[in-house]
Amino acid sequence: MKRIFIFISILILATCACNLPIANLPEAFASQTATDEPLTVTPTISLTPTIFLTNTLTPTLTGTITLTPTITLTPTITLTPTISSTPTYTFPAVTVNQQAHCRYGPSSYYLHAGDLYVGDTGTVRGRSDQNGWLLVKLDKFDNINSGHFFCWVAPSVVDVTGEIEGLKYFAKDSDLPGPSIYYKAPGSVVATRHKDKVTITWDQVEMTKDKDRGYFLDLFVCQNKNYVWVPFSYPDQYTTSYTVEDEKGCSEPSGGQIYTVEKHGYSTPKNIPNWPQHP
Repeated sequence: MKRIFIFISILILATCACNLPIANLPEAFASQTATDEPLTVTPTISLTPTIFLTNTLTPTLTGTITLTPTITLTPTITLTPTISSTPTYTFPAVTVNQQAHCRYGPSSYYLHAGDLYVGDTGTVRGRSDQNGWLLVKLDKFDNINSGHFFCWVAPSVVDVTGEIEGLKYFAKDSDLPGPSIYYKAPGSVVATRHKDKVTITWDQVEMTKDKDRGYFLDLFVCQNKNYVWVPFSYPDQYTTSYTVEDEKGCSEPSGGQIYTVEKHGYSTPKNIPNWPQHP
């Protein structure tokens, strides 16, 4: 810009000088010199701006995208169970056909548990695992032990309506009353053999007459080459030996237990030690 200004100033001065008569030039310069006034030149500049558009705005559209989700429904599965009803088992009915005893075990050698009279009714709940005796629940005993009183009967004294083949087997000593708080099992129990016979002896247990129910022997021996259960009892305390047949021919060893019995129940059993096996 500075250079342009100097050039324009020189150009203006030259123009002015050209317009003066040559004859007057010295006077002009002389007059300028004489007055010693500075020459003031005011240039007139006419600027015509040239506008250059260096950028053309291209509008950019920014769209707002709204997403519409696709909803996948997961069904809730409600299971409707198929109920298979379990049939209620009906125990065989039993009716007493003669006066007899109901016992605490499946043999007449067990203690008396209740009286049976003709016409008494109930249901059969099980069978002995040793013989054909039946475990019954009699209707007339429903008030005993909150209705959970069971006892054993011989098949000959009852009539059964229904099938007993599917009934559970129960152990012969599964529910004996006791053990007695009054008496223990006999002491000094010994077994001796003479050929096919074994004799068991023991000491007397002194009991009061009111409580005395003797002794009970629970034996397993070999007879006719069969391993059989032989229960036996004495009604009082005074007989203190018992002899049983015990032969050869069984793979299982013979043996047994002995109890003291009083009217409330049985003592803790004692194993008969050193049972003499066949040579």
